[in-house]
Amino acid sequence: MDYRRLGASGFRVPALSFGAGTFGGKGDFFKAWGSTDANGARRLVDICLDAGLSMFDSADIYSSGESETVLGAGIKGRRNDVIISTKATFRSGEAPNAVGSSRHHLIEACEASLKRLGTDYIDLFQLHGFDAMTPVEETLETLDTLVRAGKVRYIGVSNFSGWHIMKSLAASERYGYPRYVANQTYYSLVGRDYEWELMPLGLDQGLGAVVWSPLGWGRLTGKIRRGQPLPATSRLHTTADLGPQVPEDHLYKVVAALDAVAAQTGKSVPQIALNWLLRRPTVSTVIVGARDETQLRENLGAIGWSLTAEQIALLDAASERPLAYPYWHQRDFEERNPRPV
Repeated sequence: MDYRRLGASGFRVPALSFGAGTFGGKGDFFKAWGSTDANGARRLVDICLDAGLSMFDSADIYSSGESETVLGAGIKGRRNDVIISTKATFRSGEAPNAVGSSRHHLIEACEASLKRLGTDYIDLFQLHGFDAMTPVEETLETLDTLVRAGKVRYIGVSNFSGWHIMKSLAASERYGYPRYVANQTYYSLVGRDYEWELMPLGLDQGLGAVVWSPLGWGRLTGKIRRGQPLPATSRLHTTADLGPQVPEDHLYKVVAALDAVAAQTGKSVPQIALNWLLRRPTVSTVIVGARDETQLRENLGAIGWSLTAEQIALLDAASERPLAYPYWHQRDFEERNPRPV
C-alpha cells in the first residue's frame, strides 16, 4: 500500500481508505448501502489492515451514528493501528442547535463521535458541508480548541465551494488557527467537476483530496451496460436520485472506454476506475466501500499496478465534459493558467 501526504501536512495516509457508510444499515437510505454489523466489521477491518489499508472514514449522520458505533467495535483493541476520519455539520437531531458548524454543535458532535467510536481522539475531523449561518471565525476557533485539547489532530472539509475554502483559509492565516489540509470531495470518471476549481485550489493551498464515491455513485461497478436492467443488488434502485447525476449517454461512453482498457489489462472495471483516480493530481486517498469481503478484495486490487499513459489518455478523452463558465474561458488562456499536473 502506497502512503501519501495528506495535503501539505506532515501526516501520511494510505492511497485507499475504507468508507464505513456500509456499517449499521439504519434507515432505508443507508440500508441500501449496506448493513454490516460488528462481527462483519471486524472481518473487513482485518482484511484492510492485512493489505496495508489503515484509514477508516465515517460520519455522525451515517445510519444515525450507528456507522461510528460499528466501526468502533470493529477497531476495538487496535486503535494504534488505524486512522479514523469522521465528519459533522449536518443535522443530527431535532434540537434547534443540532446542526451546523457552530461552537455549540461541533463540540457536541465531536464528543458524541468520540464516545461512539470508543476513542479519545479523531485523526481527521471534517466539516460535512458549509454552514453559511455561522461565521468561519467561530467554526475555526472551535476546531482550534478541539485540536489543542488533543481530541482532533487534523481538520478538513467536504462539499465546500472554492470560495468557502479560501474564506476559511484566510481566517486561519489571520488568527493563527489550524488550516484545513483535506477536502473530502466527489470525484470519478463520470464526475470530473472537481478538476475545474477545487483541484487547482488544492494544489495552490495544500489540500489533499479524500475522494468519496469514486465509482460514480455505484455506476462504475462493471455491471451496468447499455440496454440492460440494473443489477438486483444495485443501490441505484433507491438512491439514484439522491446522488450525483450522470447522463446515460455519457455513462455508457465512459463504460465503453473502461471495457476497452479492461480487455488490455485483465483488470476489472472498478479496479481501472480507481487506478485512474490514484494517478490524478492532489489525490491523497480514495475511499472504497464494500458490502462484503469479495467486494473489498476486488477494490484492493486497484493498487500495485499502473495504467499506461495511452490508457489514461483514452479514459480522459471518454470522460471529458464541456466546462462551465469561467473555466472554459480560462482554458483558452492556458499560457498563464496551466492545467493541474
